[in-house]
Amino acid sequence: MTQISLKGVSKIFGNTTVVDDVSLTVEPGKVHVLLGENGAGKSTLMSVLFGMYHQEAGVIKLNGTEVDIKDPKHANKLGIGMVHQHFKLIKNFTVAENIILGMEEVKGGKIDLESAANKISELSKKYGLEVNPKALVGDISVGMQQRVEILKMLYRDANILIFDEPTAVLTPAEIKEFLAILKNLQAEGKTILLITHKLNEIMAVANRCSIIRRGEYYGTVEIAETTKEKLASLMIG
Repeated sequence: MTQISLKGVSKIFGNTTVVDDVSLTVEPGKVHVLLGENGAGKSTLMSVLFGMYHQEAGVIKLNGTEVDIKDPKHANKLGIGMVHQHFKLIKNFTVAENIILGMEEVKGGKIDLESAANKISELSKKYGLEVNPKALVGDISVGMQQRVEILKMLYRDANILIFDEPTAVLTPAEIKEFLAILKNLQAEGKTILLITHKLNEIMAVANRCSIIRRGEYYGTVEIAETTKEKLASLMIG
C-alpha cells in the first residue's frame, strides 16, 4: 500500500495559476475524494500526479520518498493509474487489445493475446469487472468501456487508482455497479482518488474528502464526521 503526499504543488498555464500551493496527504487503502466546483483545479492536480503535466513548484512523495513523475508511463511504473472522463480506448480494437496496448508480450514472433486474455479474465473475476476480452470496444456499453479502463490500470499492477468524474457518463444502474466495484478495489488494498461533486456518491463510498476552491486547498474532512450539507457549503465557500 502506498501513501501519497503532495507538498506545495503548483501548476501554471500561461499567466494563470490553476493549482496554487496545494499540500495534502492520501492515506493508503482509502477512498479519498477531491471535491470542488468545475474549474477548481482538481483534474489538473491529478494530471500532475499522473505525469500528464509537470508542476512548476512543490514535491510529490510516495511512502515518504520524493518522486519526479515524468510522464504517464513513468506513473504506471510507480503504480499510479488514471481513468479519464473521456475514455482513451480504440473502438475497433478488442477489449484485450486495448488493455495490453503498449505492454504486448510476444511469443514466437506474435503477440500473445491468449495469455493476455487469461490474465484479463482472472482480474475480471477478482474485482467483479466481468467483460468479454474478445468483444470489440465499439460494440460494448459505456459502463463496460469504463471497466476496460479499470482493467487497463490493474493489468499494469497499479495500486493508486485515479478516477476523474467517473459517473458523469453512466446510467443510474451503471453508477450502482461502479460504486460496488470501487468497494471491491478498496477491499483489495487499492488507494483510490476520486474527483467528483456528486455528494450522494461521496457519502456512500468515501473515507475522506479534500476541498479544492479556485486552485487552492481548503482542508480535508472525514466522511464519517460530516454531512452532505456541510460538504456542499465547503465546496461553494
